[in-house]
Amino acid sequence: MSGFIQLTDTHIVAEGQLAYGRSETAGPLRQAIATLNDQLPAITEVECVIVTGDLTDHGSEQEYKRFRYIMDVLALPYLVLPGNHDHRERLRATFADCAWMPHHGPIQWRRDFSGFCVIGLDTLVEGEHYGMIDADGLAFLDNNLAELGKTPVIVATHHPWLHSGIQAMDDNNLRNGQQLMERLEAYPGPARMISGHVHRALTTQIGNVLCQVSPSTCHAVHLDQRADSANSLVMEPGAMTLYQFRKSQQTIVSNQMAISQFEGPWPFEQEDARVIATPA
Repeated sequence: MSGFIQLTDTHIVAEGQLAYGRSETAGPLRQAIATLNDQLPAITEVECVIVTGDLTDHGSEQEYKRFRYIMDVLALPYLVLPGNHDHRERLRATFADCAWMPHHGPIQWRRDFSGFCVIGLDTLVEGEHYGMIDADGLAFLDNNLAELGKTPVIVATHHPWLHSGIQAMDDNNLRNGQQLMERLEAYPGPARMISGHVHRALTTQIGNVLCQVSPSTCHAVHLDQRADSANSLVMEPGAMTLYQFRKSQQTIVSNQMAISQFEGPWPFEQEDARVIATPA
């Protein structure tokens, strides 16, 4: 069994600042990394972490330096993709020493695991909140899908194509998602799409492709599906998603992991446990 953990929408700001004037984002990311490092002995064969965009809130050099400083405590290698809050060239410069970072063009990569593969695609349109995969990205996807044959594949993006019912988020999703989905539906092996952007846990099936969105590590987007609702944040607990390939079933299983400090674990059955009868 092999796998990875998805973090997304970390929205790191400069020291002493709050995202949107309300959300302290560095603390939750530190807690996420502490949780991961503590849990690794209990999780089977997790090879890396993938961060699917909006690493920073404003795309500044200072924010990227802070993001990397926090992330480098992680006991696993990690890869990143840009989101609409990111700045492609500043992000590239921050990770220029990493083998997976392209020297120019879209920030896209392929990571092979035992039994499956992840293709990371760049959906950033500078200055816009919506996303697009450009011609280079689609060609990169086509070439890799052709090489993979029937190997199970996950395509990772920042922007999803599914509709959450939250109008402001759905207006700014992946504009050419149909082109991506046509390729994944035509792929002869199992295909899945994972994303961020919505700051909520979402799952849907589009054709034969399972599409998932992981929650943010920090604040959530308020679940308000009224047509006239304002796009708002709410301080729900953050989370991350574990993906593992089960060879015996040739499938990828996901688990949501809470980002918080909590009591336990305690065995359900203990040697000195006593059954206490409850009055009828």
